Amino acid sequence: MDNRTGEIEAFLRSVETGSFAAAAKALRQTPSAVSRSVARLEARLGTRLLQRTTRSLALTPEGEAYRLRAQAILADLDELERSFVADKAEPRGRLRVSASLPFGLHRVLPILPEFMDRYPQVSVDLSLSDALVDLVSERTDVAIRHGPLRDSNLRARKLGSSRWVIAAAPSYLARHGTPLRPDELERHNCLNFNFRRAIEGWSFRVEGQWLQRSVPGRFQGNSGEALRLMAVGGAGIARLAHFLVGEDLRAGRLLPVLSEFTPGDSEDIHALYVGHQRLAARVRAFVDFLAERAAVSE
Repeated sequence: MDNRTGEIEAFLRSVETGSFAAAAKALRQTPSAVSRSVARLEARLGTRLLQRTTRSLALTPEGEAYRLRAQAILADLDELERSFVADKAEPRGRLRVSASLPFGLHRVLPILPEFMDRYPQVSVDLSLSDALVDLVSERTDVAIRHGPLRDSNLRARKLGSSRWVIAAAPSYLARHGTPLRPDELERHNCLNFNFRRAIEGWSFRVEGQWLQRSVPGRFQGNSGEALRLMAVGGAGIARLAHFLVGEDLRAGRLLPVLSEFTPGDSEDIHALYVGHQRLAARVRAFVDFLAERAAVSE
């Protein structure tokens, strides 16, 4: 590793760990050596990247901008070197995966036995929750997320997209009627999530424009699966991903409503993983497997 790359690595590790001492331990160097590397980097750039205090390090605005670019550069360099390694390591070790409850139940668990059979040296630790996890602090290898991506320091592999469907059980519609326009939802019980989402409200295309509308309801749940079960039970109207309710629609347990106001309403699904460190063979194998067997296009 040349001096320039070593200085970048010292800077990134210092930011990740919050101190020169912790970075030195991870890099098997002395704290003074790490501090000097960061100082040389700042001197060469002619700007302060870190604000030092007696207890912690904090990024300056210039440091934040440099961090994002530096992570991408080291990840690309790492990927380039791996591409020239002929003898790939066999995937092994514990793989920690986080997925939403619906995607985990309907897309991951059905194919997980095949993955574990294909890679017998890998053990899987799967957590299903619609809450977002921090991959670094939660020591998660792969997280499957829906909708717009926010974490610019993570690598993403798109698994496809799933359209949103607004649906209700025949029993509910028989009792309360079928809404014909989005504003008629004001008179219905709409089933909602109880956590903040990237895009709040339900999306409708009205007179050529997309609108976000808050909808009323007496039930909130923390997962799409909870909302699906309530909708199938006749409790109200839900807006859910097609991969989750497709079987219910085919079986007639749910009926679509307001479809003419939701053309093209969909969300992307990605597998996210930390990209600035050397990618473990088990992570690469699982992400490739998801792209092969869990792709969504509906």
